[in-house]
Amino acid sequence: MYIYTVGVLGAGTMGAQIAEVVSYAGLPVVVADRQEALAVQGVAGVRRIYQARVDKGKMTPEQLEGKMLLVTASPNLEGLKGVDLVIEAVPEDLALKRQVFQELDHICARSAILATNTSALSISALGAGTTRPGNVIGLHFFNPAYAMPLVEVIPGLATDAHTVEDVVGFAEGLRKTPVVVKECAGFLVNRLLSPYLNEAVWCLQDSGVSLNEIEQDMVSFGMPVGPFALLDSVGLDIALEVARILHRSYGPRMAPAPLLEAMVKAGRMGVKAGQGFYRYGSAETGGVDHGLEDLMQQARQHSGGFRRQWTRARPLLAMVNEAVIALQEGVASARDIDLAVVAGTGFPNEKGGPLHLADQLGIDEVLRQLDKFTESVGIRFWPAPMLRRLVDAGFTGQLAGRGFFPY
Repeated sequence: MYIYTVGVLGAGTMGAQIAEVVSYAGLPVVVADRQEALAVQGVAGVRRIYQARVDKGKMTPEQLEGKMLLVTASPNLEGLKGVDLVIEAVPEDLALKRQVFQELDHICARSAILATNTSALSISALGAGTTRPGNVIGLHFFNPAYAMPLVEVIPGLATDAHTVEDVVGFAEGLRKTPVVVKECAGFLVNRLLSPYLNEAVWCLQDSGVSLNEIEQDMVSFGMPVGPFALLDSVGLDIALEVARILHRSYGPRMAPAPLLEAMVKAGRMGVKAGQGFYRYGSAETGGVDHGLEDLMQQARQHSGGFRRQWTRARPLLAMVNEAVIALQEGVASARDIDLAVVAGTGFPNEKGGPLHLADQLGIDEVLRQLDKFTESVGIRFWPAPMLRRLVDAGFTGQLAGRGFFPY
């Protein structure tokens, strides 16, 4: 089915970004919310994104007005009655999303696809609450949607194959890079990014090196920003909630760093709160951040003092190991795992992604380091069983001519 018209339910920041992406591709889009004022604000958010393009000389004012003709506001769900695809972008609350999907199921045409932009919740659970589970699917955009090329497409247990094909084609029409991902907690990118970020916080807590040293080391590796600047941008509360979801699903290897929990408890949520690992706006006073120093000292006491050496291998191999576990579980192919991480996190393109990185380092060396970290750091570095099988079979990476990829 070709998708001609789209509805976005939830007129917040992400909803406005998705509506802009859809209208920029030339498709009519209805921005709906429970209140007319919220829907109007969502349309205004779309205009602001286009205005930024005009200000940068990437679009004329006339082109802006032409695109805005494709965007309309609806003060209720009834305005979505005639669309081919609804993309739900309400807050990450399973009960709320279930209620919304049940309402959409009654309102929308039987052929309409109901998609959710959730980053972690169960697609199958949402579909089970409707009479059309075959038409329910995950369509996860990354923030900011107008700049990030990746879109995760997540079928639920009952999602029909033609629904997947239609949504993949739709995403390609938006000039996005869709990756089909098996349903699991955190899906793919968040599942791999979270242990990288969490391990960076563990390193700050237990190694004794400075925040700036860790940031600079990861940027020198090729990351666009350091892990703490990224955490501040994402929001430490959001990062902690994702870590907790993954911890409940996957066990001890995903345990949130105590320093991350302490930061959130202290109200240091990142950019939006004026302070996180860095200080912003009126809170940016220069000099020593005594509040952060106190929280770090408390967390270090939790870890028994400075006991472990900093190496960027810790956060990187936390991501690599999780990528191998995801590959074992059939979450995505090796190619798609690397593609998603590069497109969705800013992982350096020249490194190819976490599985290409493992091949470059040597899978035998990756296994050796993970065994070492398991002894010195803890169980969260327990190697994926697939690594040992590959090493035993001689599939050790580039030098051997075969690893996760052929060479």
